[in-house]
Amino acid sequence: MEDESFEYIDTQEGLNYLCDQLDSQTEIALDSEADNLHHYATQLCLLQLRFDHRTYLLDMLAEIEYSRFWETLNGMHLIMHGSDFDLRLFKEFANFRATSIFDSMLASQLLGIKKFGLASLLEEFFEVKMPKDSQKSDWSQRPLSEKMLKYAAKDVLYLYRLRDLLMERIREHGRKVWLEQRCEYQIEIAQRGFPEGSEHSWRISGANKLDDKGKAALYELWHWRDDLARRLDRPPFKVLGNEYMLKLAEAVSEGNWEFIFESLPPGIRRREKQGLVDALKRGEARDASSLPKLPPREESKGPLSQVELDRQEKIKLQRNRVAEELGIDPTLIATRSHVAQLARDSNAMEGLLDWQKELLRQIIDSAESNDSSAED
Repeated sequence: MEDESFEYIDTQEGLNYLCDQLDSQTEIALDSEADNLHHYATQLCLLQLRFDHRTYLLDMLAEIEYSRFWETLNGMHLIMHGSDFDLRLFKEFANFRATSIFDSMLASQLLGIKKFGLASLLEEFFEVKMPKDSQKSDWSQRPLSEKMLKYAAKDVLYLYRLRDLLMERIREHGRKVWLEQRCEYQIEIAQRGFPEGSEHSWRISGANKLDDKGKAALYELWHWRDDLARRLDRPPFKVLGNEYMLKLAEAVSEGNWEFIFESLPPGIRRREKQGLVDALKRGEARDASSLPKLPPREESKGPLSQVELDRQEKIKLQRNRVAEELGIDPTLIATRSHVAQLARDSNAMEGLLDWQKELLRQIIDSAESNDSSAED
């Protein structure tokens, strides 16, 4: 059993001591906690670090200078799980770019492990059950409860041992290079940070199914929600869910929004009722031609021809067969959109990793070989 004790750091003196300890390290286990479930703008609230069999919890909201810490972390190998959000957060918060990482989630996927969440992996490998009651806690609150701190510390407690066990399997399967490429790609895409909002952010999933009147209503509803969420410092989804916005927008286009409004859950109707009603009325009156115009799409290649559809099916079948032999999810080799691209052009491998390209060349050759055999 690992030592579950930890040291909480929220002073400059404590951070200087931590940096002194980090100076002699080449790798650490690292995780983070943010407050995106409770506030409008995401903040980095807590960092969990483990090295030399000790765990440190670094308060990222304390009034201290962190520049030396990020400089110390630069060049270090980071052992993480599900690193995409964390790395993007570090980019946004401190313009930090990792040099190299090991991601136990990416490793698990390459081993064909179905349940690759950290809690599932810890239960499978160490028979450790992770508590779930602090998953959605507000990490920006201070002081943090002892229960929350213990939960956070446990996130990095087993990462070293988990890394060693997963790497042993990765090497046995000959997939070390595959993992290295996936981790390098993860670092690269994290440099894009989080997607920025634009004048088209109101076009949420499902918006394209609305008619012009419904889209005008959705535009007004989305902006009302965003303004209110900003004022309340709450995530927009906690003000009004996308599902309800679409339902109301559709009702505006059908002319019965007042009836639908009254049928919404009481909590939603009570919350800033007049502002919501005003937004619905503005949407009802807005001319859809005044909405921001989407930029022209790149010239469409049109639907796949029958020949290309047949090729797509053959590539997909070969991909699935190879994935089954490897014991991994087929989409790790190529997603459905990649398969469609390859059906048009067998050299269309932009955005794929070298190991994926190598497998796909074999898959395409095999599919084409089967075609030739069938013709003979």
